Amino acid sequence: MYSSFPFTFYPLCLLLLCFFIPHSLSDPRTTQVALICSNRTALMPERQTFIANFLEAMDQVTPLISTQRYADVTSGTGSTAVFLFGECMEDLSQNDCNLCFALCKTQLLRCVPFQKSTRGGRSFYDGCYIRYDDYKFFDEALSAEDKTVCGTKDFSGDQTVFRANAIELVRNLSVEAPGNDGFFVGSVNRSNISVYGLAQCWEFVKGSACAECLANATSRIGLCPPKEEGRVLNAGCYLRYSTQKFYDNSTSDFVEENEGSSRLAIILGVTSSSFALLLIIAMTVFFVRKKRAKRRREKKQLGDLLATVNKSKLNFSYETLEKATNYFHHSNKLGQGGSGSVYKGIMPDGKVVAIKRLFFNSRQWVDHFFNEVNLISGIDHKNLVKLLGCSITGPESLLVYEYVPNQSLHDYLVKRNAPPLAWEMRYKILLGIAEGLAYLHEESMLRIIHRDIKLSNVLLDEDFAAKIADFGLARLFPEDKTHISTAIAGTLGYMAPEYVVRGKLTEKVDVYGFGVLVIEVVCGKRNNSFTQDSFSILQMVWNLYGTGRLYEAVDPSLGGNFQEDMASRVLKVGLLCVQASAELRPSMSLVVKMLTENHETPQPTQPPFLHSGNAESSPLVKAETSHSLPESGTQSSKNSMTQSWIEPR
Repeated sequence: MYSSFPFTFYPLCLLLLCFFIPHSLSDPRTTQVALICSNRTALMPERQTFIANFLEAMDQVTPLISTQRYADVTSGTGSTAVFLFGECMEDLSQNDCNLCFALCKTQLLRCVPFQKSTRGGRSFYDGCYIRYDDYKFFDEALSAEDKTVCGTKDFSGDQTVFRANAIELVRNLSVEAPGNDGFFVGSVNRSNISVYGLAQCWEFVKGSACAECLANATSRIGLCPPKEEGRVLNAGCYLRYSTQKFYDNSTSDFVEENEGSSRLAIILGVTSSSFALLLIIAMTVFFVRKKRAKRRREKKQLGDLLATVNKSKLNFSYETLEKATNYFHHSNKLGQGGSGSVYKGIMPDGKVVAIKRLFFNSRQWVDHFFNEVNLISGIDHKNLVKLLGCSITGPESLLVYEYVPNQSLHDYLVKRNAPPLAWEMRYKILLGIAEGLAYLHEESMLRIIHRDIKLSNVLLDEDFAAKIADFGLARLFPEDKTHISTAIAGTLGYMAPEYVVRGKLTEKVDVYGFGVLVIEVVCGKRNNSFTQDSFSILQMVWNLYGTGRLYEAVDPSLGGNFQEDMASRVLKVGLLCVQASAELRPSMSLVVKMLTENHETPQPTQPPFLHSGNAESSPLVKAETSHSLPESGTQSSKNSMTQSWIEPR
């Protein structure tokens, strides 16, 4: 009973001390002040390239922050170039800087340009700052998006004296900082009313530009008193005052009239330090024991996976893979998905491979890694990407695949990075996908549901043969193919209605995703593309089927170079696969027969449509269909999506 005493008593002490001890040394100041996403109406014809450049810049900024405390990064060229800047407050320690910046960086992701009007963003924390934009803003001192943030609580004492102290403080800061390399802290104490402040210009805003920025901030922050706190967040500088001492330097007090207050501060400081020392010792013991317990749990969790890797001779050394990618140099980066980044690597024997670095920001990373290694290491099919090995003993988990040189279907049909695929090529690719899924569902020793069949997960080899990739969401299913209930995971637009609404998972979920893929490949449009009548491509193809004009849905970029009856047959197979009723959808082996033989094709029934009259407000319409859902989907998310589907009675 007594052994648990430290783990409840000391955290309580920490909580109490937080109320009585002002924030000072080793406070990373991770309070978020503001997130400003730019909403300019400029068009973004190459949004995917812009996003890729944004992610590349985000990868480069953290190492610079950890070495020089500020960073300016440019990624890409021309209209898709991304400019990114970040900096910590000068008074923070390097460790506190790293912690603050890591949190600040994650918030900037909320300004990722998935919407046409978003091409920039700023994330302000009390200890650090990060910004990205589509133009070179590094020496910009003022902008239209500058912001003043006042506190919520009024000063409870003499507000006239408090206001005078605050105004004097920020004026002094704005005068001293430009001549002190753009940074200054200090306090004003008159009539027993203390106000503390900090001014900092960003690295590239110096001299007169810094003075101009802080002068502007001083005039604007004067609107905040009698609020206890005030901040100005300008493009080139940061200014803050507070009744609490928040900075990590006590040498720059402008006015200090009460010696009694100083002696009291010293006494409180010594007392607080003693308590803090005891607390640090106790908390160190607590966290060490907690870390050991966590390692034991992780070791147990990874036990099966380690055994699988060691027995299968799949294990590569981390150092070998690191060198193969030139230490994960950005020039070798092939792409990035929901579960990790993929790099091109050249092994010591000259073999070219693709190496995936798994993201660790999700609880499901062990599941992803286990699925990739345990499920597909034992399967081999010409239409499945081959797993060559992995690394699990280094600082991060890596997966090694065969290198597939011709990118993905997404690059050809959505990005349009190459000439349109000819009809014969599209047919060959669809047939290959069908054969790969038939193998997974019915022929392999392990019956596998892929769960995320979509354009970006179909790669093309040197002969443009289809290769199904990314088995991170895959699930086994039993011989009797009974209902498997699981947390929803997949990509909006490709997920079957019974899975979205009821969590019912069978191999028919893959069949539905394949059907959507068929219609996308033949039509040359994404499933989240709409005509002027707000119809999805499923509804467009269904309407043309009803009038006997299916061939009119074929991608116009083909210029009519296809057989109308063949194209109509393939689209009909696609409609059979996306029927609302899972029981009516064909097996993938039957799909292969319908594509290759003169096999009878039944009449399809209606697919599940989005509410055509309410397409603008539908959750499925608003969601980006290129993003995977997390596995920890909630019931509320299921309910919201239910309203967007119509299943025929």
